[in-house]
Amino acid sequence: MDSLLSALRQHYGWSSFRPGQRPVVEAILAGKDSLAVLATGGGKSLCYQLPALIREGLVVVISPLIALMEDQVLQLRKRGIAAVSIHAGLDEKRRIEASSKMKDKNLRLLYLSPERLGNEVMRDFLSNAFEGRKLVAIAVDEAHCISSWGHDFRPIYRRLGEIRSLFPGVPVVALTATAPPRVRADIIRLLNLKSPFVKVCSARRSNLSYCMRRRSKEPLQDVVKAIKSSRGASLIYVRKRSDVEKWKNLLLEADIEAIPYHAGMNHVARQKAMGAFLEQSKPVLVATIAFGMGVDRGDVGLVLHLNLPASPEGYLQESGRAGRDGLPANCLVLFSPGDRKRLGLAIKSSALSSSSRLGNSEDEYRIEFSQKQLRRMEEVAEGTFCREKVLMESIGEIVPPCGRCDRCQANPKYQDWSKQAFILLAALEDGKGIALKSLIQRLSKETCKGQENWGWLARRLVQEELIKESNDGYQLLYLKESGRSFKRKPWPLMYAA
Repeated sequence: MDSLLSALRQHYGWSSFRPGQRPVVEAILAGKDSLAVLATGGGKSLCYQLPALIREGLVVVISPLIALMEDQVLQLRKRGIAAVSIHAGLDEKRRIEASSKMKDKNLRLLYLSPERLGNEVMRDFLSNAFEGRKLVAIAVDEAHCISSWGHDFRPIYRRLGEIRSLFPGVPVVALTATAPPRVRADIIRLLNLKSPFVKVCSARRSNLSYCMRRRSKEPLQDVVKAIKSSRGASLIYVRKRSDVEKWKNLLLEADIEAIPYHAGMNHVARQKAMGAFLEQSKPVLVATIAFGMGVDRGDVGLVLHLNLPASPEGYLQESGRAGRDGLPANCLVLFSPGDRKRLGLAIKSSALSSSSRLGNSEDEYRIEFSQKQLRRMEEVAEGTFCREKVLMESIGEIVPPCGRCDRCQANPKYQDWSKQAFILLAALEDGKGIALKSLIQRLSKETCKGQENWGWLARRLVQEELIKESNDGYQLLYLKESGRSFKRKPWPLMYAA
């Protein structure tokens, strides 16, 4: 057995590496910068933990996710490995405890939220570790956050590019679960990675089955059915903190005791929730996306979203929390067309709130990109193609149909919608722009057909690029030149509604 496998068995009790792990570990040990794109559940954390143990030095891990940091520290301490996390959520008592543990000469993993790097005391500590040759590597987790093209851009991550000048010669490893080519390019450029080793593994998870359908006005019955038919733990994701409490109470009325979790809870409550989720045999947890990344529970049999996710890339990361043990698991999305407008307006508001940190042109690009991602996610949810195939294509990975999702399992009946499309496009002829809601109300009144069909068709024609949609969240529709060409000489538009 070689030395790396021996170290793996000694510290973790495992006899083999997962795909992609070993070459990243070897690159770090060789002092090379690295970019590792490994699927959710692919074991990214081992890539930087093992080098710290082999070199008997310190690896600093930058992460924006408090739940991930605290869970990993907990798991490392159970293995007898000295680790500590420092972030803004610590109260005074825990900050004192963390500062004390930082003095431990056997400290191997130091987890920091990105803003901690600007702290003078922390920089002095890291400089001393660097000068004492104890700094093995710096790991930037969730590295896609540095790119404005990523699904979870965080402006504070842009400051991490300073790491290279502060600690020259110390390898930097950037890790993420999904990163399309231009996001990977941004990561390398903005972190100043020098001739990095790049390892990109497939994001495809052959044990996950995707299903997406319209959310009914009273979805509790669908949610209860999904929970009862799943194995192990269930994760239910909602958009707002108030919805966490709402669904906790609804499930309790259905005799299902759910655990609430969101970023607005205090540390003690969050720790209690995480402990219950990890320890109960079949827990049901209702949360915002503040929960889940990197939490070490393999038998999550259901990840259920009660709103349309914001982007395919983000959804791949969130749904990837299911089935980390390799056994079959279900990923269900219950959505409403109204989710799209609400989220579109929220995206615009969020982007504008960061305008002091980005240039105006970058604000505009960010809003436009996010709206395109949202439309792409809507296409995944309402489209007729294999769910997994379209999700993979969104991150630049071409795969055949999965054969497992609800679209692959169904036998859709296609029909020609060109006549209805002609009527809809004609309503946009004046070129002034019409809000989607106003358009479908008008067409429903004129044709006596349901609003749902007209709204669905309008969204398909946006995806066909016959209609242009505004990127301000208000869903103003304009006829494109390609739409005028269609009106002059229609062609078949085959859809399965």
